[in-house]
Amino acid sequence: MASLCEGGNEPPRSLKAIALQEDFCEFNSRQTEKIILFISAITSRILPVLLYGCETWTLTLREELRLRVFENKVLRKIFGAKRDEVTGEWRKLHNTELHALYSSPNIIRNLKSRRLRWAGHVARMGESRNAYRVLVGRPEGKRPLGRPRRRWEDNIKMDLREVGCDDRDWINLAQDRDRWRAYVRAAMNLRVP
Repeated sequence: MASLCEGGNEPPRSLKAIALQEDFCEFNSRQTEKIILFISAITSRILPVLLYGCETWTLTLREELRLRVFENKVLRKIFGAKRDEVTGEWRKLHNTELHALYSSPNIIRNLKSRRLRWAGHVARMGESRNAYRVLVGRPEGKRPLGRPRRRWEDNIKMDLREVGCDDRDWINLAQDRDRWRAYVRAAMNLRVP
């Protein structure tokens, strides 16, 4: 792994998080191997458990913030503290430094992309399928007093607006697989603050 910093001919051991090799040169080879191991644990074990069923979640901004905080905590544990070059003191990494080191899409972009992919899948289902009936159906009875709670469909519309699609009828838009796939990919590449 020393070749990451010295520029040797050995290719880096496969991980997309090591795409920006210059950022890892401040770590020695033992730290780099440890970081690669922990990042692979995040992508293969922690994220799938954390995001299980996220396609059907209705997230508020507060819940999105909590997910971001969790992701930053995990990344700070992995990358550790950094010595300030001017004062020589140890300090925590800032969020921008964390995201520069960890080049994979953040958890919110991943979640929005999965949600849009599932929405397109459900929108293309036949009318006899239960998931489609739940999507287009209207519940009976009175609604409770107060502001309506955020619905899953509202999240889909917000995600599409962030991607740049202002089409009101997203169910018909999802029938074109290629165009919908482009929106899903755009959601993965969004710059979420």
